[in-house]
Amino acid sequence: MRSLHFTADSSSNGIRERDFTVGGVPGVLWSPASGADRAPLVLMGHGGGHHKKHPAMAGRAQRLVTGCGFHVAVLDAPGHGDRPRSAHDEREIAALRTAQAAGEPEGPVVVRYNARLAETAVPEWQAALDALQELPEIGADGPVGYVGIGLGTAIGVPLVAAEPRITAAVYTCTWPDVLIEKAQQITVPIEFALQWDDERVPREAGLALFDAFASQEKTLHANAGKHLEMPRFEADSAVRFFARHLGGAAVSPA
Repeated sequence: MRSLHFTADSSSNGIRERDFTVGGVPGVLWSPASGADRAPLVLMGHGGGHHKKHPAMAGRAQRLVTGCGFHVAVLDAPGHGDRPRSAHDEREIAALRTAQAAGEPEGPVVVRYNARLAETAVPEWQAALDALQELPEIGADGPVGYVGIGLGTAIGVPLVAAEPRITAAVYTCTWPDVLIEKAQQITVPIEFALQWDDERVPREAGLALFDAFASQEKTLHANAGKHLEMPRFEADSAVRFFARHLGGAAVSPA
């Protein structure tokens, strides 16, 4: 088993933030600053081009820690954050920028690139979960959830399909092309959010991915607006979702 190595530790506003590496992969763990009581763990996957401490991650973590008393962990995806880009990363990013500049669909590039990243990231997440569950404040038998945003969904669908320890998941929309088969293997409760006017991921694609989940309990949140205009209240909805399914009392943010 790969060990968790903490590299920084700080506390502010009731939240403890610890940077760590596991198997050379950098991550961050947010926890309640007071006490060492056992609490559920939520894993989060960041969006493409972002990193483990992007505001979308830090903001959701703050809600989950202060609202439910949960622990929240994020890893830098391959080629993101503090991880170097490979030659393959650079080629795919250049292809994406070329498609965007020409006004061509970006889906074909993003789908194949994200699928390649997921092949590496899924076993990394499983190793990180092994190590995180060795911490006494988390434990091996505690409930685990997952949040995926964009790329985090492309990684999170195969991860949840492969990982029985994850018992509830929240996703945002992404292209379903290579995810349908994995989504059909997922039966845990799902909350899925898409933007009705998304200019990047076609509405029909998002609906197809939602439809593919085999979960008996799955909820679709469709909000008006473009790809980057998801309402902030979706983050609060995720807190209530995990309070129901992982345990804990959801507290409205101040």
